[in-house]
Amino acid sequence: MRRVGVESPYGAATAAEIERNVRYARACLTDCLRRGEAPLASHLLYTQPGVLNDAVSDERERGMRAGFAWTEVAELIAVYTDLGVSRGMWDGIGVGTKHRVAVEYRTLADFVA
Repeated sequence: MRRVGVESPYGAATAAEIERNVRYARACLTDCLRRGEAPLASHLLYTQPGVLNDAVSDERERGMRAGFAWTEVAELIAVYTDLGVSRGMWDGIGVGTKHRVAVEYRTLADFVA
């Protein structure tokens, strides 16, 4: 299975938008798994209660650095664009590009926001 870093939006202005972004990221993981890939969405893993708080800047930065460390060994960065491309996603794309990891842009035809 190829290791795939998943880029999708997380942070948002409201709790409802964050929940939508979490549902979307989960759908992105499902899409990767259906493709036979081994995906990681670090923004879902590290923002779980009791791990890191995305609203606290140093914790957000720590989580992003941890996710980017995994990006360096990924075989693909899958960028899911249905909800746009956030600043954090651009950062992930940049890390992948720096380490010569392929980047693929994807959409989910059946996701309902």
